[in-house]
Amino acid sequence: MLILGIDTSCDDTAAAVVENGVKIISNVVSSQTDIHKKYGGIVPELASRRHIEMILLVVDEALKGLGAGLEDVSAVAVCYGPGLIGSLLVGCSFAKALCFSKNIPLLAVNHLEGHMFSCFLEEPHPELPFISLIASGGHTSLYRVDGFGKYRELGRTRDDAAGEAYDKVSKLLGLGYPGGPIIDKLASEGNPKAIDFPRPYLPESFDFSFSGLKTAVLHFLKSEEKNSKLQTTNSKLAKDIAASFQACMVDVLIRKTEWAIKKEGIRRVTLSGGVSANSELRKRMKEMGDERETEIFIPSINLCTDNAAMIASAGYHHFLNKDFAGAGLNPKAYLPL
Repeated sequence: MLILGIDTSCDDTAAAVVENGVKIISNVVSSQTDIHKKYGGIVPELASRRHIEMILLVVDEALKGLGAGLEDVSAVAVCYGPGLIGSLLVGCSFAKALCFSKNIPLLAVNHLEGHMFSCFLEEPHPELPFISLIASGGHTSLYRVDGFGKYRELGRTRDDAAGEAYDKVSKLLGLGYPGGPIIDKLASEGNPKAIDFPRPYLPESFDFSFSGLKTAVLHFLKSEEKNSKLQTTNSKLAKDIAASFQACMVDVLIRKTEWAIKKEGIRRVTLSGGVSANSELRKRMKEMGDERETEIFIPSINLCTDNAAMIASAGYHHFLNKDFAGAGLNPKAYLPL
């Protein structure tokens, strides 16, 4: 069974063809990073306009990878939220038109569900049940997954998502956008113990809160003495700030996951979302798994960031459950899982 997946939830235009929910036939992503980096972040209007320009080309390229045409596709799975509403509109409108014109079933997929099922696109993949940590630019959430459609939210961010905090701290340091890869690289050359930034563990819950951590970096930089030492974005102090900030971020994500493992009694964890591409988080998560005798599943880097293969993988299960969407499908900027 071949599912064509489409994702335009944020700033990447993506299309993919996946067989039986696990085998990637093609996975095409058109990035908009060069467009948005000059503004220090994503400009929604520019993102949606670029999606309009690229979606036909990207879908066509994904189908070429199939070596066939739409007549061989069983269904089209599209991300309908959460995300930027203008961007989502492009993907949903295109998918609905495609399905209507070719009489192909339409499948509506939650973006978070897509991230969750990205771990099934490679071997080995987790058995059920498992704990899912999703960390990205727009989301930081912990779920217990007992089966397809059987999700229980354990915790989520109360303010800034992990990736959002990375971007904002990168902007404070004058490092540019996107902040995650830049800070990750700079942190590798710094001392993670140089600055004692607060670790927002929120011990009373599994929720996350990174707004205070971001503000602590801001206050540190506002000091006239510290600013004079910063000198350049490649200075020792800049590297130490990046390393200390990242150490706090990773500590919180790991600690919360450990609490979830203990509370739920499940020794299988998946890590997904754009922040899961972070080298320190990947390393520390695997170390924690070894210490706690817990299986850790982390997708390859290209499956961590937004892509359509994960949408197609989740869509496959919607198809099996005969959970089809109609022509009245509308995107939703806020869409709980």
